[in-house]
Amino acid sequence: MSSQPYFETVKSFADVPITVEGVETSVFLDASEGLVQLFDLLGSGVFGFVQNDIKGNIGGVRARYQADSSSCSTLENLVRSEVRLEERHGTGCLIRLTRGLTFLCRALQHMQRDPSVELHVCFKRSYDEVLRQHHTFFVRSLAAVAVRAAPYRRDFYSRISQGAPNEKLDAELGKWLCGLDVIVKRLKEFIEGEGHGRI
Repeated sequence: MSSQPYFETVKSFADVPITVEGVETSVFLDASEGLVQLFDLLGSGVFGFVQNDIKGNIGGVRARYQADSSSCSTLENLVRSEVRLEERHGTGCLIRLTRGLTFLCRALQHMQRDPSVELHVCFKRSYDEVLRQHHTFFVRSLAAVAVRAAPYRRDFYSRISQGAPNEKLDAELGKWLCGLDVIVKRLKEFIEGEGHGRI
C-alpha cells in the first residue's frame, strides 16, 4: 500500500495562487479535477449526480478559459469577461461548481471537527446547508438515498489515508480544506456581491 494520503496525491487547493486579480483559473481547475476523484473513494456511486455535475462544470469553466485564456486568467476575470456576452456559460458553470465544492468542503469540515459523527450525518448536514435549496423534490430524494449509502467513517478514512497514519491524513486534509474554504468563500462573496448569481 502507498504511504501517501489521498490529499498528497492531487493538486491541493492550498496551492492555488490568489492574487489581487483573483483565483488563478488553471491551477484551480487542476485542484477541482483532483477533488472529483475523491467521490470514487466514497464508493458505490455515492453522490454520483454531484460528481457528474462537478465534472461537467469543470469542463464548462475550462472551455471558457481555453477560448480566451488571456482575459480568463483568474476566475473573477472569467466572470467579468462574460458580462457583455449573451451566453454566460462559463459563469453558470462556475456558480454550480462553487456550490458543489462548498458542499464537499462543508461535509469534510464537519467530519474533521466532530470525530464521533458518521460520514452520512456530515454529508446530510452539508447537503441541507448548501445544495437542498437549489434542488427539486426529485433530486432531494436522490440525495437522501445517496446520504444513506455513504461509507462508514473508518472505511472512508482507510481509503483516503492509503495506509498512512491518521495524524498525517488529518494534517494534509486540514491544509487542503483550509485552502478550499478560502476559495469558495471568496467566490461566493464575489459572485453574489457583484450580482452574478447565488451560491
